[in-house]
Parts: sequence; C-alpha cells; structure tokens
Amino acid sequence: MALSDLLELTLLLLLPLLERLSAEDCPCSEASLCRPIRHHRDFEVFVFDVGQKTWKSYDWSQITTVAVFGKYDSELMCYAHSKGARVVLKGDVALKDIINPTFRASWIAQKVALAKAQHMDGINIDIEQEVDCSSPEYEALTALVRETTEGFHREIEGSQVTFDVAWSPKGIDKRCYNYTGIADACDFLFVMSYDEQSQIWSECIAAANAPYNQTLTGYGDYLRMGISPRKLVMGIPWYGYDYICLNLSKDPTGRLHQVWYDNPRSISLKAAFVKHYGLRGIGMWNANCLDYSDDALAREQTEEMWGALRPRL
Repeated sequence: MALSDLLELTLLLLLPLLERLSAEDCPCSEASLCRPIRHHRDFEVFVFDVGQKTWKSYDWSQITTVAVFGKYDSELMCYAHSKGARVVLKGDVALKDIINPTFRASWIAQKVALAKAQHMDGINIDIEQEVDCSSPEYEALTALVRETTEGFHREIEGSQVTFDVAWSPKGIDKRCYNYTGIADACDFLFVMSYDEQSQIWSECIAAANAPYNQTLTGYGDYLRMGISPRKLVMGIPWYGYDYICLNLSKDPTGRLHQVWYDNPRSISLKAAFVKHYGLRGIGMWNANCLDYSDDALAREQTEEMWGALRPRL
C-alpha cells in the first residue's frame, strides 16, 4: 500500500472517532467554557506549558495563549477559557513528509479534528528542523503553514495558528526558511530568543543564554525583512545554565560556577523593547520553570518574573 493511501485510510478511521469525542459532554462546569475563544487582545502573552499542575499558580491576568507541550489537561483548558485565554496544540512533523500535498492535507485534518475534540483554540507549529534553501522542503514548509492556517480558520472560528522561529532569521542551525512567507501565512511568529549559542560543535564556553544586544539584533533582522512587528512575539527564557569551571589552578574545591540566566531586570528591558517597537507581545519557555511553592522568597521572585512581562518605558 502506498504511503498516501495508508494516510488516507488512517484519516478515515480516525476522524469519526475524533468527531464523536468532540460531540461528547463538555468536561467543564459550564458548556460555554468548551467554546473556542474568539476575541483577540491587543497584547499577547504566550505561555508554553509542559505539564503537571503548576498552571494553577500562573498569573492569569496576563495570559492570552497557552501552548500545551505536555499531556492534554481538560482542567487546564476549562480554566484557561474561563480567563479568556486560548489553549493550542503542539504541531510537529517530519519535513520530508510534507513535500507530499496529500500528507499535508491529512496531517492538517487530523490536527483540526483533535483540536475540536479537545475544545482547543488552534495550533503552535514547532518544526526546528534543517532546511536547505534550494530543497523542496523550503516551499513545502511555507505551504504547510498557509494550509494549516486556512484549515483552522475555516473550521474553528477565532482559532490561532502560530509558528516558532529562531532568534535570528540568518540561517540559525541551518534553517533556511521563507520567513516573510511564513509570517504572512500565519497569525504570528513566536521568536525563540534563547539558547542563542545554538548548536555547539566546538568547546562549550560559559555565556549568556539570551544576551540583550544580540537578542535585539535578531529582531532588527526580522523587521528589516519587511515582517510587521505585529507579527512578532518575543520569546524569553525562564531557565538558565549552570557552568562548572574546569582546570582551576587555585580553587581548593574545584567547584567554581558561572550561572547565566534572565532575571526580572533583564526581562523588563526586553519587554520595554517589545513595547517601544510595537511587537505583538511576549512569552516564555517555559512557565513551569518557576518555583510556585509556598516559600516566601520563591513567591516574591515568581511574582517579579511575571510582573517583568508588563512592558514599561
């Protein structure tokens, strides 16, 4: 059996099941909470959640979208909708497969059906794979984003389709993408302004995860391509790196560290850039990283991290 035939058969078997699931009783306390979010706020706060129940401690006064990168949680969906926030799927697929238009159509149909079944509001496409500028994947990726956006917007009113891009459009990790075409094809780009050392093929040297000047240079590159600032959401890291120093000649324990991370001050400076240049919003990888315990210092620091997302000039 050809791959395209197998995909079509799988889709035929899967879609009726998903349609039955979407027609089942809403898991929320009120049926209205299972309806997709239709309004769009002026400023986006885009949150990645990787599971567990820490979401109960998030600052929901700010959140506009939660991208579910962990196990689906209907309780999270209900609560987010009660706060007017979208909950979106993760979308990942092998680029070699999307060259086939039939595969793309099947993949999109399955994602739309899954979003409907789980009462979700869209999809965040997270590919992060190498693409050669002259390869068929270059055009196929743009087509996938465009067709996914068309499919979701047609089937789920008010739905949101976003795409994750590296901190700079200049071939990071050999990703030659049609950035302007992809930006035009979806609702907005989530710019992953972290891990800016990228793939390290030589000696790993302690350095900032998301250095301020380099981060802003990346946004300048996107804007100079003609991408509207309203199509860009700044992603910031809510995690850091602990580097243990090597070959110490005078340290008695041999455990001297360098720790690099973003704190409320550095985040506030980046949020001010977002406001000044009219970007669509800000978000983080990932919201679960903070300490949501009852410890007094942890509560204070966590509140400051959330507060730093509010742009100030």
